[in-house]
Amino acid sequence: MSDYKYKRVLLKLSGEALMGSNDFGIDPTVPEKIAGYIEPAYKANVQIAIVVGGGNIFRGLSGAAAGMDRAQGDNMGMLATVINSLALQDTFERNGMQSRVMSAIEMHQVSETYIRRRAIRHLEKKRITIFAAGTGNPYFTTDTAAALRACEIGAEVLMKATKVDGIYDADPVTHPDAKKYDTITYTDVLMRGLQVMDGTATALCQDNHMPIMVFNLNGRDSFERALRGESVGTTVVDE
Repeated sequence: MSDYKYKRVLLKLSGEALMGSNDFGIDPTVPEKIAGYIEPAYKANVQIAIVVGGGNIFRGLSGAAAGMDRAQGDNMGMLATVINSLALQDTFERNGMQSRVMSAIEMHQVSETYIRRRAIRHLEKKRITIFAAGTGNPYFTTDTAAALRACEIGAEVLMKATKVDGIYDADPVTHPDAKKYDTITYTDVLMRGLQVMDGTATALCQDNHMPIMVFNLNGRDSFERALRGESVGTTVVDE
């Protein structure tokens, strides 16, 4: 484990990533790939927590845009994250990696209720700990849930997996000349309106000096290289 700079991390995954090439739901090959990416770090005793979104099943904001009550829509979105979390847990355990799902909404039949000290104990016992149901409250995104949980468990870095290899000053898909940042401050992210995480999540990380690493998880060694502190994406830091 001496090769790794970070010993306890929180990995934020999007729900959409689990769709793979599908238009909805979960492509079973995607959780298998994720398991393969993190397995070497797991075997090296890196403590890994995960927050996954639910956009592949239901997104509260989309429901609200269609006339649904926002709080009700967000509650549905939080339940979608539980489905994704259980899918990840199943995949990890079939690949020999112990894991626990802890939900911010009580549902004893399928998951544990989130308790901070118990979550830390799971991590110490080498269990991948998946935090489901966001914060348990509407109007907060899974980005904010990831920032909150990372701070609560004392993670050394919040690692956000995206489709691109870092933060750019413009969309690199539509702007081929977009500039990529190796590091950037929380203040610059907020002032420039860069789409890293939502503003609440970024501000929470800033207040608690929680580094945010944005990188592309695809590629078998991307996660390992990020854990070693190599420049595989963009890190958001203090001034």
